Amino acid sequence: MSNNMLKLFFEKGFLLDKEMLKFFIELDDKYIANEILDKIAVASKKKIITKGIIWENIEKIKPILFDLNEDKKQLVDKYFVNIFISIEVNKNMNYDKENVLVKDNKDFGTVKIISSPIIASQRLEVKNFVKHFRSRYNMIKKILQSHKKLINPISIDKISGNNEFSIIGIVTNKSITKNKNIILEIEDLTGSVKLLFNKNKEEVYKRSENILLDDILGFNCVGTKDFLYVNDFFYPDCYIQNKKRLDEESYALFISDIHVGSNNFLEKNFLKFINWLNGDNYSNKHQEFLKKIKYMFVVGDTIEGIGVYPGQEKELNINDIKKQYDKLAGFYKMIPNHIQIIQCAGQHDGVRVPEPQPPIGEDFAESLHKLSNIHLVSNPSFVEIGAKDGKDGIKVMMYHGASMHGVISEIEELRLSNAHSFPSKVIKHLLLRRHLAPTHGLTTYIPGEEDSMVIKEVPDIITTGDLHRTDISSYNNILIIANSCWQSMTAFEEKVGNVPDPCKVPILNLKTREIKILDFSGDDILEDG
Repeated sequence: MSNNMLKLFFEKGFLLDKEMLKFFIELDDKYIANEILDKIAVASKKKIITKGIIWENIEKIKPILFDLNEDKKQLVDKYFVNIFISIEVNKNMNYDKENVLVKDNKDFGTVKIISSPIIASQRLEVKNFVKHFRSRYNMIKKILQSHKKLINPISIDKISGNNEFSIIGIVTNKSITKNKNIILEIEDLTGSVKLLFNKNKEEVYKRSENILLDDILGFNCVGTKDFLYVNDFFYPDCYIQNKKRLDEESYALFISDIHVGSNNFLEKNFLKFINWLNGDNYSNKHQEFLKKIKYMFVVGDTIEGIGVYPGQEKELNINDIKKQYDKLAGFYKMIPNHIQIIQCAGQHDGVRVPEPQPPIGEDFAESLHKLSNIHLVSNPSFVEIGAKDGKDGIKVMMYHGASMHGVISEIEELRLSNAHSFPSKVIKHLLLRRHLAPTHGLTTYIPGEEDSMVIKEVPDIITTGDLHRTDISSYNNILIIANSCWQSMTAFEEKVGNVPDPCKVPILNLKTREIKILDFSGDDILEDG
């Protein structure tokens, strides 16, 4: 089909830059391409079609994009966002005058949605990213200012003399000298300065090796504006004093990466899990236990999706997103209604890829929205469960985890320790930095007035998916639950050497904090914990 597309460009006399050529070839629709190009030619009076020309005339082609089928809508939105020409092709979404809707503090009895941010796709300019990073800096700076080990904190423009002092800055560059010392360039809102980590200060130097670009840190230094020497440094970090428990015995389940619609979806195993939830052929004692399961967190990639990666159509047994969600809803209908399902999206779901991802909408998943016991939230989101009689409940942060692959590649100790198999190691680094995607480029995102990836409030539990591995750990009294999948090894996983750990379900006693892992991968249901 690409030859036909190229023939169209030649016949119409259009010259396209590299990005636009790639877009139209991937769109793979000669009729739609012809309509878009004609609209752009009339509006711009130009035959050279660049990203800038598309940007300037985006309103002219929106009506054409609205009429695309859902697969192509998804492709268009994903591609345009990736090149920072963001366009919302779903015309049913409504936003306030600031183009930001934050679905906060929605109370559904024992499920309270504290934060589920939605940022509208929009035309992006440099100022959007400036505001985004400024908000991140100010939020994390406020956290760091309370650090007890900071000495005489000042801004960069106030540096003078050689007495020890502290500055809080964002890392903009990192390099290594010929003598193997580490140099950082950092900024605050008043200026920039270079910092040196001497290799002879072994403990501080060793920790500095893991510093990432865009990390916001506190530094104890000596020196002048020309050059500073670091004596110590501090992350914003996450910590809670006590492990939160509920007064009454109840349970929460955690799953992710179901991938309904994939040829690799382990449907029989998922049905075994649902039958277990219903107590089919189980004892009365088991039936009584099941009544205490109140919550099920589903952390993204609930369906396989369409057009997520090249050649995906060969790996689908349901090639329609709506039908994938209909089948998922059919499974959910079998789950006892007293179990509240809290679900966020992942990269495979029927929403845009850039984060924060909005809740899965009715346009694709009307069947989900009809369920009485489901709560569809953004990715990431912050939810409280079990609050009662004026007492706080347990706060859960949900994040599918798209950034984790990038964090592993950037931090040597994670690469060397096979962190893809131990996701909790990665999550500890995110908690340490108080940010779910600390370095620009680790994941695709839409900049907002406020950086929604900052961990503003410390959760009792953080739960993720994406890496297809079960891993339970604790960090500063925060429970980390990385979830399994319901998909056998894909061709891509085999290629990159990622071995999934399917059909595992962590179940948490919210009163005792005891956690067990149920294994539905074999003929018998196994219990580990």
